Amino acid sequence: MTKISLNQAGKRFNKDWIFSNLDFQFDQGEQYAIIGNNGSGKSTLLQIIAGYGSLTKGKIEWEGHDASTIFQDISFAAPYLELVEEFTTLEQIHFHTQFKPLQNKLSVDSIIELIGLKNAADKQIRYFSSGMKQRLKLALAIFSDSPILLLDEPCSNLDKEGYELYHHLIAMYAMHKLIIVGSNDTAEYQFCKAQLNLMDFKSKQVSH
Repeated sequence: MTKISLNQAGKRFNKDWIFSNLDFQFDQGEQYAIIGNNGSGKSTLLQIIAGYGSLTKGKIEWEGHDASTIFQDISFAAPYLELVEEFTTLEQIHFHTQFKPLQNKLSVDSIIELIGLKNAADKQIRYFSSGMKQRLKLALAIFSDSPILLLDEPCSNLDKEGYELYHHLIAMYAMHKLIIVGSNDTAEYQFCKAQLNLMDFKSKQVSH
């Protein structure tokens, strides 16, 4: 059973609290949107959930998972997460599968075709457009056989066709997962059934 709980969670940079006194629970098989103005801490909170960062105050618990190895159970796509520029599409996916296996019945070739990169299978990523890179980042996260999917501004650099592809991939390959989307764009999280607005946790005072 996958469950992520935040208890009186707070994050401070220097003297400024990004968010504070945050209590929330993310449950297995549900979809959540983390929303809020720029600078409200959406990316920061996603990174904490992924185990990439730590809270200043409060605690986070991953029920059913070992905190020291939580990264193995999480797939993450974000514009600031880099691909290996020297790799081709094929090489990048094969490299990724050494750390996170693909969902059953999915081959590397079928994934490349699904995301519209069949003609770029042997092309180095350094020559990709930003949209092609984002399609590949989404594929690596969505198609991984991991129970938790974190998406930070998942449609960055995507055109209308890319948005449609994103929603198709989520609907067909990810709705059984715990999905958390950080975004200000309603088109990116319209499938989410619950929202966490970080603006509700901006003005509360926290003791030092």
